[in-house]
Amino acid sequence: MVNIILLGPPGAGKGTQARRLVEERGMVQLSTGDMLREARTSGTDMGKRVAEVMDRGELVTDEIVIGLIEEKIAADTGQGGGFIFDGFPRTLPQADALGAMLTRMGQRLDAVIEMRVEDEALVSRVSGRFTCGNCGEVYHDETRPTKVSGTCDVCGSTDLRRRADDNAESLKQRLMEYYKKTSPLIGYYYAQGDLFTVDGLAEIEEVASKIAGVLAQSASS
Repeated sequence: MVNIILLGPPGAGKGTQARRLVEERGMVQLSTGDMLREARTSGTDMGKRVAEVMDRGELVTDEIVIGLIEEKIAADTGQGGGFIFDGFPRTLPQADALGAMLTRMGQRLDAVIEMRVEDEALVSRVSGRFTCGNCGEVYHDETRPTKVSGTCDVCGSTDLRRRADDNAESLKQRLMEYYKKTSPLIGYYYAQGDLFTVDGLAEIEEVASKIAGVLAQSASS
């Protein structure tokens, strides 16, 4: 059982690799976006707090997000192959809060895997990207089209979608946000000895193999 963070700019392939880890290793993907949507309709005390904040049009606080993550870990401990933190932490204070929470729960962070991709390559990758709205499988116009046009290879759904912000101009803005707020985490985790780097531009299978090597090394340490 290992707990990891996947770091990297938008379009680096974090979602694709996270889904593989869930399917192949039984890991639990902790996506803050998914957790917030679930909490809002859950009726729990924490869920009511989330709904109140979101209904006011405000950003959910780090404290609430940490609380949601803690609830998920407490509910799933011992049932999976570990946790993948997806979309959190994004800032240094969030990283501190996550580390403190894991220590409090008797857990630890085993590896932070940076998926490194050059900006120029990201523009091409993101602008041609589309996903299956049913199962989440990711495709690309040039490098990974569907076998049958308009139909998902995995589940057969015809609900194929493109994000409105998957274009060059929006990507530049998202990259600026990443470099300002999230990229400092690379140095933070490097200093802690938790950082591993893989080439996010490599083929999906090669990236998966590199990540598997990192996990094997972390599990044995």
